[in-house]
Formats: sequence, C-alpha cells, structure tokens
Amino acid sequence: MLDLEQITKKVREIALQGGAFLRNERSSFDRGRVEKKNAHDYVSYVDKESEHRIVAQLRELVPEAGFIAEEGSGSLTDEEYCWLVDPLDGTTNFIHNNAPYCISIALRNREELLVGVVYEVCRNELYWTYKGSPSYLNGREIHVSDVADMDEAFVALGFPYNFQSYKSLAEHIVHKLYGNVGGLRLQGAAAAELCYVAAGRFEARIEGFLGPWDIAAGSIILMNAGGKVTDYSGGENFYNGHEVLATNGKLHNEFLKIVGKR
Repeated sequence: MLDLEQITKKVREIALQGGAFLRNERSSFDRGRVEKKNAHDYVSYVDKESEHRIVAQLRELVPEAGFIAEEGSGSLTDEEYCWLVDPLDGTTNFIHNNAPYCISIALRNREELLVGVVYEVCRNELYWTYKGSPSYLNGREIHVSDVADMDEAFVALGFPYNFQSYKSLAEHIVHKLYGNVGGLRLQGAAAAELCYVAAGRFEARIEGFLGPWDIAAGSIILMNAGGKVTDYSGGENFYNGHEVLATNGKLHNEFLKIVGKR
C-alpha cells in the first residue's frame, strides 16, 4: 500500500526543483534550438532535459511504476502504477517568455488517479492533492467557485494544434459563449488552467485533443476541490485528453449543452 501523503510531499519537492530548472533555463533560453513536432507544436531542449530529470527522480520514488510522459521518457507495459508527466506544459508560452507554463505530475493505478501536483512557475504557485485529501495551493486549501449563472462565468478555452479536426467545434463554442458568459480567455497551459478552475479563478476550462499528461494532475486537483471533469458527453472518457470539459460543477450541465452532441 502506497503512502500517498508522503509520495505527494516528495513529488512537490521534485516539481519545485523542476520549476527552478525551467526558471533558470528561461533566463538564457536559446530559441534557435526549438524543434517542431507538428504544425505550430514545438518542443525544446528544455522540455527534454526537464522530463529526464523528473522521470529519474520519480523512478526512485516508486520503482514499480511505469510512465506516460510527453517527450517519451520511461515506458508503460502492465505496471500497477503509472506516472503521467508533462515536464513543461505551455511550451509555446515558455518559448515566447509568456505566462503561464508549468510542470504537471500525476500518479494513478489501473482504476483511478491517486496523486496530482502542478507547479506554475511564473506565479510560483504549487498545487497538489492526493486521493482522499483536499486540494491545496501553496499550503492553503482551495475550492471551486460558487458561480451558478452562465452570465457570470469566466471561461478558459484551449485551441489544440489539431486544428483541422477541432476548428468547427471551436468556432461553435466561441459562437455560443461569446457575449453570453462573463469572459473568455486563451492562456495556453491546460494543467495550470485546470488548477485555476480548482482555485475559483475560472468557472470552466474546455479543450480537446490533449494528452493524458496534460490533464491528469489538474483533473484530480480540480475534482478534490469540488469541481467536475468529464468528456463532452458527460462521461468519464476524459482521461486520454481527447475531450475535456472541466467546471466548478454548478455549471457543468449548461456547458455540456454547448459542447455535447449537436
């Protein structure tokens, strides 16, 4: 049986160390060493080195766990436990020296998420939780907002790199929300924005075609803060990141009407 409280404490330390690395690298970042993975989708030497460092430390922490990591470090076969690691969520923001960007680390077993830690580097904000625990921001317990009126909802959207497949839905979402909610924002770091919903800064965050590493830690942090995460049909098929609707829970059904089957 894993001691989730102690594991979370260690993961917090790993995330903070990783954040210090990102902060230091940003101060002397060489944009000429950026690589393109797909159209408008970038990776840098910083992503790769950050992941290498994080995975090495997590492997020592829970040696029996596999890995799903954005840049391909580690592997997953049939292990009981699995780390989901995004060593730099918001790479495009990082490249352009724009906030936010963060480190996202989650642990799950075959059935459920167990631990979630997100360190947002630009604001020096460390979010964490584990199964059965409240969610915290820099040691303070956090909760989703009480907003229950769509006219007051502050909404974070994400436009994925797979624009050919998502463009029509993105246009539909903007058409339905623009002028009918309190505000719309595009910030470019899913893990951080899920935590912003958990902390009551947003009422919803919507995006598709993400990776499981993008949303795992933020999802358990949000759910343990009283929020709700589903796919666009209201089901639990969001863990793969293909469809992610995250809300304060009070407005979830209203957003499902917009993103669901049309």
